[in-house]
This record gives sequence, C-alpha cells and structure tokens, in this order.
Amino acid sequence: MAQAILGDTFPPEKRGLAFALYGITAICAPAIGPTLGGWITDNFSWRWVFYINVPVGALALALVYQLVEDPPYLARLKKRLAGFDFIGFSLLTLGVGALQIVLDKGQEDDWFGSHFITTLVVVAVVGLVSLLIWEWFQKEPVVDVRLFKNSNFATSSLMFLMLGMALFSSTVLMPQLLQTLMGYTAQKAGMVLSAGALVVLVVLPMVGKLTSRFQARHLIAFGWITLAVSMYMSCKQIDLLMSFSSATLLRVWQYIPVAFLFVPLTLAGYVGLSPEKTNAAAGLMNFMRNIGQSVGTSAVTTLIARRSQYHQSVLAEYTGSARFHAAITGLTTRLTHAGLSVHAAQQQALARMYGLLQAQAAVVSYVEMYWLISMT
Repeated sequence: MAQAILGDTFPPEKRGLAFALYGITAICAPAIGPTLGGWITDNFSWRWVFYINVPVGALALALVYQLVEDPPYLARLKKRLAGFDFIGFSLLTLGVGALQIVLDKGQEDDWFGSHFITTLVVVAVVGLVSLLIWEWFQKEPVVDVRLFKNSNFATSSLMFLMLGMALFSSTVLMPQLLQTLMGYTAQKAGMVLSAGALVVLVVLPMVGKLTSRFQARHLIAFGWITLAVSMYMSCKQIDLLMSFSSATLLRVWQYIPVAFLFVPLTLAGYVGLSPEKTNAAAGLMNFMRNIGQSVGTSAVTTLIARRSQYHQSVLAEYTGSARFHAAITGLTTRLTHAGLSVHAAQQQALARMYGLLQAQAAVVSYVEMYWLISMT
C-alpha cells in the first residue's frame, strides 16, 4: 500500500526518485534486520525480536491516521462498491496460506513423503486456480488478475518473482554459511549483510535519478547482468578460509545490482495503468516478490541439505585411500603427544576428520547454490 500511495502522490516524472527512496526501506530493511536481530538475540532474548514491533507498530498506526488520506478517485470508488469479495478473499487466504506452510515445513517434513504436505499442496493448487478463475469474472475483485493482460505489468511481476528468489535466497545463504560453518555469531553475520544495505542507501537515489535519463529496460538489463556476475563471483570466492572483509565485500557486490532492478521494475509495472489500478498493481507486484522470497528460501535450504548429503557420500569414498589413513595416523600421533590415550586419540582424530568432511561437503553445496542463482 505504501507503494500505491507514492504512485498516487507523485507525478510520473518524479516517481523514479520516490520509488528509490521507498526502495531503501524495502531492500535495506531485510539486510539491516539480521544485525539488529542478532544483537538483540545475543544480548537479550530472541523473544525481543517480536516485542520490538509493538512500539514501532503503535508509532506507524499513529502516523497513518495523522498523515495518510485516500485520493479522490478511491473515495468515489468506495461509494460504488456493492460489497466485499468474500469468496475471492477466502480462496486467496486458503491458497496462499497452504502454499506458505508447504514452503516453510516442506524440507522438515520430507516434502511429498508427508501426507500433510501433500494435502496442503493439493489445497494450495485448487485454491489458487479457483481464485484465478473466480476473480477473472468479478467486477470488483480482491485480486485484479486481469492486470496481467498488460504486458508491462506481467513482465515486471514475473521479474519481481525472480528478484525475490535471488535476493532473499542469497540473504539466507550468507549468514547461514557464516554461522554454521565458520562460527560467526548472529550479530557478526548480520554485520556482513548490513554492509551491502549501507551501500544501497547511496546507490538507490542515484538509480532514481538515472530513470529520468535512461530507459527502464536498459537499467533492468544492466541490473540482471551485474547480479548474475556478482553471484558467479561468489562461486569463486566462497570457502572456509574466507575472511570477514571478503565476505562483506561479496555481499556488497551481490546487493548493488538490486538497486538497478527494484526502481525501474516498479516504474515499468505502472506503465499503461490507470490511477484506479495502482493499488491493485502495487499489491500484486509486492505479492509476487514475497512469494519469490518464500520459494527461494525454501528451495535453497532444501537443496543445501540434499546436496550436502550427496557431496558427503562422494567425499566419504576417499576415506579408504592411503592419504586419508596417513592423515588419521598423523593426527592420532599428535593427540597422543598432547596427553590422550591411543584409543581416545584415534576416536578424536576420526571425529575431527568427519567434521572436516561434513564442512567441506556443505561449503561445496553453498557454492552450487550461488552458481544456480547466477544461472537463473
């Protein structure tokens, strides 16, 4: 709705800068959040990550009542509405709710190996397909699916879906890698993400001004190319010896291209739409981005778990080699000299080598995920 308000408030020639400033919150907040959340979790309790929303929400509510007004066309539209589309709203809630649970719990419950997940997939498909059919024939739909007949809007929405997948999956990958394999605290891992957000704070207003000088499609093309290149660079740089500064620089390079996508995609999505359609358009574009975030997060967490298992089985084949036995013997000898018994030293050596094997298998799966993002 905030995006729709900006579209109603600013003329077309000023929307680029307005959407750029709005993009600072939409893009930077998910990157700054892990640092704040990590600091709260490390110093207080994870529950305060939720409690902190109470005063912020109260302030937002007060500001909305004080500052936000409906535009004239929306006031006239309300008078013409015969009633609320309860059937469409119910189908939307049912379909999206079931889909969200599937994406959140699928890996944990072994996807289609679970009757619960399989049932929810059927519910989600039936609900969303029924929603599309029902809303297509409604005069005042809760979701205006007829907007997809506009090629600019349809293309922008599809790209927002892809952007959500790439942006949020990479946001999940980096702190997960740093915390699970490299021993970072939640706050320190969050600081890596926040560095990219700080750079985008500077880049977004610049992109907003560029929209008045260059066509949106040229900026979008540049954004996708640089995003693919940055993810490919990540494939080459990620390993278990990566320093904090290297991880931070990688995140900066991953995040800068997003600024060249968010603003022109938003502008392109409104081309050819009447003012009365801005609310519906804003809702659908953000919905597509949020669904992309959920799908991307679910996909990468599932693939990391399964590819780690695969690479672990491949690396385990080398445990019968002479070099592996020599490494175990050497490590056992050093542990024995440190004061352990021979049996305890052997057990410790095997445990450490197994931990190293697991870490190497996992980091290879992370590299594959960045490669997959760069290809898509």
